[in-house]
Amino acid sequence: MNRQGLCIGNKIAALPLIQGGMGVGVSLSGLAGAVAREGGIGIISTAQIGFREPDFQTDSKAANLRAMVTEFQKAKELAARPDGTISGLLGYNIMVATKDYSDYVRTAAKTGADVIISGAGLPTDLPAYVEGTDTRIAPIVSSEKAARILLKLWDRHYHRTADFVVIEGPHAGGHLGFSYETLENLYKENFDADYDQEIQKIIACVNTYAEKYKISVPVIVAGGIMDASQVRHVMSLGADGVQVATPFVTTEECDASLPFKQAYINASAEDIEIVASPVGMPARAIHNPFLEKMKQGKEAIHKCYRCLEKCSPATAPYCITQALIRAVEGDTENGLIFCGDNVKYLDRISTVPEVIWALFPEFS
Repeated sequence: MNRQGLCIGNKIAALPLIQGGMGVGVSLSGLAGAVAREGGIGIISTAQIGFREPDFQTDSKAANLRAMVTEFQKAKELAARPDGTISGLLGYNIMVATKDYSDYVRTAAKTGADVIISGAGLPTDLPAYVEGTDTRIAPIVSSEKAARILLKLWDRHYHRTADFVVIEGPHAGGHLGFSYETLENLYKENFDADYDQEIQKIIACVNTYAEKYKISVPVIVAGGIMDASQVRHVMSLGADGVQVATPFVTTEECDASLPFKQAYINASAEDIEIVASPVGMPARAIHNPFLEKMKQGKEAIHKCYRCLEKCSPATAPYCITQALIRAVEGDTENGLIFCGDNVKYLDRISTVPEVIWALFPEFS
């Protein structure tokens, strides 16, 4: 394993670990700060990050941009050692599908984010929004084709490449970059072995541009990772680190409510399902009465919170913002609970250091 941590440009994290961004309200300052304190890269999700702000109902965008700054500052305070130093890094996950995406990216860079990770679409113009800043950027890709298209575009239009790349596999949580047909074959023989080959193709593609620009471009693998053997496996494929999300939800430091965490602990393999989000993308979630109700018909939408670019209140089956807020605040019967497929292995409340020790016992 990489005992040198993770080097992204001029920024160094002691651990080759990124904590995946989880919205709404799951990965905020508490979780991100705790991960950065241990030497990893703590990630704050900007998805409706200001849902607790007093003006969220009237001006969700202003509330979100303000909360981005306050959560980042709180994360820095939590991550700091007594001497003021931080052994990890801090950044944001910003979905390309977000309305006013460029404003969120520019706010993140201005706030001083070490990194921005961007998926749920290809972040074609991301380099333009961070130009002139020291913020490092990474796209999330799930296929060699997506990596090739995006890196070729950045090369031609911006004369640069990614600072690092996150490969999100089919075992990940939330919105997924795979077709429903592909996800139906997830547990068939040789599926994971075939995807390992895809990971190696993506790494080869990234290395082509790293060589062109004579820089190091770390590749991080995500999706279903929760123990040291899985970390060793992806490292053997050529990865430089891992991104982990779901196992951090059931930690004391996670920003979600206790009932939300308990829903993870109670979930069995049979409770995990692939659903269609209101924007039509496949996503992985925990089965509950809300999802059962949505199979019977639509939920009335009385207000648009301007969260996703392609979401229309007139046609959406429910408001994803309200559904995610209800869940994270504890109403797990009537909310949407995104998860990774390794949620079935979680059986107790742990801590951030415990999750990290399970991944990197040699660092303990």
